[in-house]
Amino acid sequence: MKLNYIITTITLLSTWFLFAQQMPINFSDGSHAFATFGNSGFSFNTDPDDGSDPVGQFFNDGSDPWQGFYLDLASPVDLDAEQVITLFFYQFDPNTHNIMVKLESGANPDVEVVMSNSGSGWTNDISFNFANATISGTSTLINATGTYSRLTIFVDGGNTTTGTYLIDDINDGSEAVDPNELDVIYNDLVWADEFDGNGSIDSNNWFHQTQLPAGGNWFNGEEQHYTNRIENSYVDNGFLNIVAIKESFTDQGETKQYTSARLNSKFAFTYGRVDVRAKLPEGDGTWPAIWTLGKNINEDGAYWDNQGFGTTNWPACGEIDVIEHGLGATNTVSSALHTPSSFGATENYQSYALDDVANNFHVYSMNWSPNQITFMIDGVGFYTYNPSVKNADTWPFDEDQYLLLNIAMGGVSGTIDPNFTQSSMVIDYVRVYQNTLSVADEFENKFSVYPNPATSYINIKSNSNIEKLELYNTLGQLVIKQNQSTNRINVEDLKSGIYVLKIYSEGQSVSKKVLINN
Repeated sequence: MKLNYIITTITLLSTWFLFAQQMPINFSDGSHAFATFGNSGFSFNTDPDDGSDPVGQFFNDGSDPWQGFYLDLASPVDLDAEQVITLFFYQFDPNTHNIMVKLESGANPDVEVVMSNSGSGWTNDISFNFANATISGTSTLINATGTYSRLTIFVDGGNTTTGTYLIDDINDGSEAVDPNELDVIYNDLVWADEFDGNGSIDSNNWFHQTQLPAGGNWFNGEEQHYTNRIENSYVDNGFLNIVAIKESFTDQGETKQYTSARLNSKFAFTYGRVDVRAKLPEGDGTWPAIWTLGKNINEDGAYWDNQGFGTTNWPACGEIDVIEHGLGATNTVSSALHTPSSFGATENYQSYALDDVANNFHVYSMNWSPNQITFMIDGVGFYTYNPSVKNADTWPFDEDQYLLLNIAMGGVSGTIDPNFTQSSMVIDYVRVYQNTLSVADEFENKFSVYPNPATSYINIKSNSNIEKLELYNTLGQLVIKQNQSTNRINVEDLKSGIYVLKIYSEGQSVSKKVLINN
């Protein structure tokens, strides 16, 4: 629930796939959908020989000689690691077709490789060797290197040939990684509201924010009053109901045609995981939000500002939108962050399509560590914010934030359905988890070592800078010391046994026991 912004629905929807696309591409989910240009078409289909195998269907209508297809990759193709890309190609005719794979959006010039194929049916593992590539737009051959984040495909490029083709298993030799892997797992429940009972909300946990901003209207052109009436927020049969209602209501000298509720948590925290199980309201123009703001926000009428903490204006206080609905297509939810470096129409957001959010419960989560913020739905991560440079402009997320729950009406969410009468956001629970560990334990958890047991290499994963590594045997003898390339140790020449790996970082050290099986 941004305090003041404009976001374009088309842009929001078009970015749904940005963060999930990576090799190999097997068309098993929506993140493998290619964008098209020049009147080409893409759709998902199934293998004609195996109805259980999803494939991509690529269509040229022949209207443009250079119609094609592209995919932006979250994990770039790295030609320094592997120069061959392979794919499976299915054609319905026996004719010869030229398939071009082009790599774009890299530090080096765009490069391409063309391979010919003929004969109907599948041709497996067609190889595109970028050691013998061509610089795009020229006839210059090149042994291509570097990384590229856009994969573009042409079939019969330069010709106005119509045709439909299937492609599967595009592979650059890399292994798929989870771009939304959590770096810290929070296990200890530190605050919750299970909404047991019936009647008014628990005033020990929540504050009704009702004071209008200066000017008599809420931000973003919204049309509602927030009230503390039980009609707009109440607990019933173990669920919190926040209810938006169409009704004429006058408060603070202003008359508006819709009422709702906006709850501030009386709990604020730094780092942790938030889980909210909820069903969202339905109807055009409804804008439900589960979100956080900096406890230090200067906002008259907000709970923490009333307690004397309001020292910082938005967006310098930071805002984390755990989930919103109403900013795109029905059943498309989104998450976002607002910081001084990007706010309002923020570039730091991601949308996600679900089924029937009004009638189905989903668990909307946010995992906030010192290094990254990951958004999840039903336990599956779909967007991670982790700026390479963390400062007050990009990362105002090292101080307390508090929770907000509300439904806004109209404004950025669009025209309100004229037949709207009322609708509710129904919340089963709100839970916050942290780790109640010592400082030493927190430091140790910054480092993970794998595989363990190991045979050839031990990998060290951390977001912290590792200064050096030392490996000791059970006699306390130093057997390996590394001051460079500190994310991996070669142990293939060591005898089997138990060793202690000592990791030095940030003026501290941590020891990990490892087992080597050679």
